[in-house]
Amino acid sequence: MAARFGVFVPQGWRMDLTEIADPVEQYEAMTAVAKAADAGPWDSIWVFDHFHTVPEPTQNTTFEAWTITATLVRDTQRINVGQMVGCNGYRHPSLYAKIASTVDVASNGRLYAGFGAGWYEHEWKAYGYEWPELRDRMGAFREATEIIYKMWTEDEPVFNGKYYSIDKPINEPKGVRKPHPSFWIGGGGEKVTLKLVAQFGDAANIGGGDPEAFRHKANILREHCEKLGRDYNSIIKSTSINVFPIAKGEDPEKATVKARGRTSYEQFAKSALIGTSDEIADKVQSLVEAGSDYLITYIPGVAYDHEPLHRFAEEVIPRFS
Repeated sequence: MAARFGVFVPQGWRMDLTEIADPVEQYEAMTAVAKAADAGPWDSIWVFDHFHTVPEPTQNTTFEAWTITATLVRDTQRINVGQMVGCNGYRHPSLYAKIASTVDVASNGRLYAGFGAGWYEHEWKAYGYEWPELRDRMGAFREATEIIYKMWTEDEPVFNGKYYSIDKPINEPKGVRKPHPSFWIGGGGEKVTLKLVAQFGDAANIGGGDPEAFRHKANILREHCEKLGRDYNSIIKSTSINVFPIAKGEDPEKATVKARGRTSYEQFAKSALIGTSDEIADKVQSLVEAGSDYLITYIPGVAYDHEPLHRFAEEVIPRFS
């Protein structure tokens, strides 16, 4: 079974630009990874929609998702650019739809518009957003998803809900990709999120790189599709994996020196599967066999060392094309 691949660019959220002091150089390092991926067999590059770093908030760079999406689509030529995923709580859904439509035009139809309910409580509160209970976050997310879809597919959309309302907002142009910008809905919630994928989504991101978890979520999605009369095979089923490919026989600790900077090997090894292309391909194969047709990779340290990016592109991706 064939699969396509995406890769995250380093935007700072995972403390992946800290070895670079100058913010302009940080931005250029991020852009350089995007351009390197654009020149290879990758289908897409990805960013996170967060304001504060993980695993804890620190005074370090985190570039804003939609701003960098807009610049990355202009700095690349052919590759798709997406967010995993846009947080509903940070923008009214009507504004989200308008932003996405604009960026889809700027990219000549290369936008993967990611969307999710959001979860990082600290940054919601720090930025002045009210932190609702889970029930209300999911209720707002449900309404927002429908509003975005309406604004991409109707000329005079109207919606009156508990959390949001719109009254014939004009959204022109709606985008370039037909029938609308590619809508990636992230999260594995079985009652709300996966049903929304079946109703409105072009793609799901599920399973967290675990084959059994992926298979279970995919089966739930299939059930929703059957109930709604949606073609399950028309939906992209993606999952995410953290990897760091090294040469066969290479010492893992020595191979990661440049990429991990001041991070200890032990800490670095917790963030990704460090292995040969064969070992990583085995992991990918297990996910493909579980039903995934799209793998989104995160390669730690790629801002400082492009070699693992190229190794994955040259030695792993061709096996699944």
